[in-house]
Amino acid sequence: MLFEYGVNHIDVARSYGDAELRVGAWMPKHRDKFFLATKLNQWRYEGARDQIEESRQRLQVDTIDLIQMHNLTDEIAWQNATGPDGALKAALEARDQGKVRFIGVTGHGVIVPHMHIRSLQKHPFDSILAPYNYEMSKNAAYMAELEALWALAREKGAAIQTIKGITLGPWGEKDHTNSTWYEPLHEQADIDLAVHWVLARPGIFLNTVGDVTLLPKVLDAASRFDGTKPSDEEMERLVASRGMAPLFV
Repeated sequence: MLFEYGVNHIDVARSYGDAELRVGAWMPKHRDKFFLATKLNQWRYEGARDQIEESRQRLQVDTIDLIQMHNLTDEIAWQNATGPDGALKAALEARDQGKVRFIGVTGHGVIVPHMHIRSLQKHPFDSILAPYNYEMSKNAAYMAELEALWALAREKGAAIQTIKGITLGPWGEKDHTNSTWYEPLHEQADIDLAVHWVLARPGIFLNTVGDVTLLPKVLDAASRFDGTKPSDEEMERLVASRGMAPLFV
């Protein structure tokens, strides 16, 4: 499926269960076909250093293309990670040793733009990752900071990644029928609208959903994007018909 749609970027994390191991099984044969990203969630130097090494072994690669600090939004975690004996030191050391090529930072929640701006001001990270979808775009305060973050990222040459593009809302008390920790959209037409709305924003990437039953629908939607942004009227009909709600407030 990835080859069919021309996907050449795989993003996993040390904390995603067996994801690294499953991807790693394919790397001896297909390493040259993919830009390979993973994430660490240890904020002290020693823990991050060891986690990077574990990820290399699990992924069966000599070099990880992008190592990312996973959901670096907590103040104490940020201070530890970017401090003199923190995860950033381990990532920079790994880069100098050829174990990683690029270093990024990711995050969840409405605090993400604020914290990522601080991170980019502290260090020239190669990539940032933040939530972006139609419902979140209605949060004026969030979007103001997100726009400021994106402007700073462009100024510093950092890649702009987005997540949660096909979010329907929090699961709440509902049974979890997908492997995503949020409730996603399911119908192809709905996913088309959500994916096309995100992709219509120039200069950003849309990271796909991890659920294997929904991934083909997201890739199908992306493959048919013709540059046309869905109208607000179309998106509002989607919101009303599906009961969409913000994932982060």
